[in-house]
Amino acid sequence: MAAIDDMTGAEEADGGLLLWLLVWSELAVFSILIGGFLFLSLQQPETFETGRRHLGTGLASFNTLILLTSGWLMAEAARADEDRKRRRWLVLAALFGFAFVAIKLLEYASEIPFSQEPGLQGFFEMYFLVTGFHLAHVAFLPVLMLLSAVRPKAETAGALATFWHVVDLVWLVLFPVLYLV
Repeated sequence: MAAIDDMTGAEEADGGLLLWLLVWSELAVFSILIGGFLFLSLQQPETFETGRRHLGTGLASFNTLILLTSGWLMAEAARADEDRKRRRWLVLAALFGFAFVAIKLLEYASEIPFSQEPGLQGFFEMYFLVTGFHLAHVAFLPVLMLLSAVRPKAETAGALATFWHVVDLVWLVLFPVLYLV
């Protein structure tokens, strides 16, 4: 019985079974989306190469730094030993998350005109699908960070940090696949 109690405590300390089911299901969905993008890029290499030339690599690189900074701030929130410190890190991480969203929307505004060019619709459909799904996660999680900053519990900060790091990880795969390959 003690072994079961130890396992339950370990699960709670790591965010619980439901959190890890969510993490793995999200990774599976993103893997399918990225796999679909890569498959189509092999089927239409010229189209995807032309489409990539219209993407804002500089802006996306800067946005990568913003997202990773937000991830670092979330790690600090999870490690904080006082509510006041945890609240500060949560709010800062959320602000950087919102900054990522704003920059990505600015990037979209410059890319949408190219999405109507003949022959590029397939590239941009996949691009907006994959990055839009990621962006939805980035937009939603900072809202949760701000809500949890009202009553900043260590367990909540840890769970949010875990999920935020999954979002970071997905972007670290997406960035080279979309912009650099």
